[in-house]
This record gives sequence, structure tokens and C-alpha cells, in this order.
Amino acid sequence: MRTFLVAFALTFALRAETVVERSNETRFQLDLKVPDAALAAFLPPGWKSNPATEGAAKDCNLRVIFIDRVTINGPDGLPKGKGTNRLVFLAAPVKDPSGASVQMVIGGITQDPRDVPGPFENYLLASIYKMDISTRTDHGSLEETQDWILGAETGEKLEMHITFERGVANIRNMADTKYYSAKNSGFLQISRQEQVLDIMRNVTTNPPDHVRKFSFKASGGSYSKLFDGTERVLSWDNVLWLNRTILLP
Repeated sequence: MRTFLVAFALTFALRAETVVERSNETRFQLDLKVPDAALAAFLPPGWKSNPATEGAAKDCNLRVIFIDRVTINGPDGLPKGKGTNRLVFLAAPVKDPSGASVQMVIGGITQDPRDVPGPFENYLLASIYKMDISTRTDHGSLEETQDWILGAETGEKLEMHITFERGVANIRNMADTKYYSAKNSGFLQISRQEQVLDIMRNVTTNPPDHVRKFSFKASGGSYSKLFDGTERVLSWDNVLWLNRTILLP
């Protein structure tokens, strides 16, 4: 009887969620420490920054995530919109007013006009855009270079240039991550995803350093106080692939 009730509860929970879209993506994620006061200004009342105190994400209070959404499909499996997109968004690990640990999207810049202001109501349209990714192999190693530039007319600009030796990594088990909007804290999006993540460099766990060249610049508009020159990169994370289903509760 207990087994039946548990199965029924799980089935009901799954039915209660609405599938918005599915996507296959590659990402490069930077974990940063930015000024606490500047970050706090983006958070709604009652929400607090929640950086990890140990592990690979130690001290990270903001993530800058460059994303190539290779395929985007609706619940019916057909391409949604253009069926692909490139963007960068800013996500902060936070605690909601109840004390639960979640993620809050505080901004982003996207290539697709139909993605503005986006589900979190704070995406800007890229008036400046560049993504250039190339790979080369020599004596068995595989080297990858990524060049990203996304800028909005209002002055916000995020730019990353990196060359690294691509490694191998384990598949991370499928997990749910809850993303809330800093613009509308009542909005929740669930990302059910599995991924292969390879940490290229990390200041806490000190894995083998695969980064050969790197620069990161962020500035302008509403982002100027977040990136005032004191920000520090703590982890350089290459997501070789990520499959996810986006759901609404």
C-alpha cells in the first residue's frame, strides 16, 4: 500500500508540472565573486545571497553563463521559434524568504528578439553579438577557443575570450534546479537537466589547469556596479553538453 501511495504521489507531482520546452545546449560558465552590496541591489526584499562555503563553488555569489542553445523544441517535439539561440545570463545562488536554496536570474543578453524580455522579464536584446568557437588537435590533445561578445544598446556588455585544453568528465545525474526571476520573484521555472561538466580551472579545489588563455570583461548600464573591476573569477567550467526540460510548476 505504501509503495502504491508513493508512486501515486510522484505521478501526481509530474502531472502537476507543465513542460514549456526542451533543449540541447553547450555552455561555458564562470563562477564569480562580485561586490555584495551591488548584488543585493538586484535581489527582491526577503531574498539573500547564498554563496557556498566549501567545494568547487566556494564563495561564488554570481554565475555568468554563456550558452549556445543548439536546439530548442516545444512540448510537441517541433522546433520552437527559431529552434536555436545564443545568449548569456546572470544567475545568483540565493535563499528565498523561507530559507530554501535556489537560483535567481538577475539579467541576461540574448540574440533572439523574441526572447526579450524573456521568461524572467530581464533579458536585453543584443545589439552587439559575436560567438566564435573553434577546435584544433595536436599530438593527441584537443584545444578549444571560444570568443563571446554580447552587448545591449543600453550599455551592458559581457565579453569572454578563452582557450583551453578540452578534457573528459563524468555525466552529472539528472537533477532539478529552481530558477526565480529577480524582476518578478513570484515566477519560478524548473530546469530538469543532465550534463557533462569539465572544470577547467578552480581556485578552491585546484584541479589540473587546462586554461591556456583567458580574458573577461563586463561593464556598462545596469551591470556597471556588479562589475566594477573588483570582481574575481573563481571557477572556469566547460559544459560539453546539457540536455534539459524546462517546466512550470
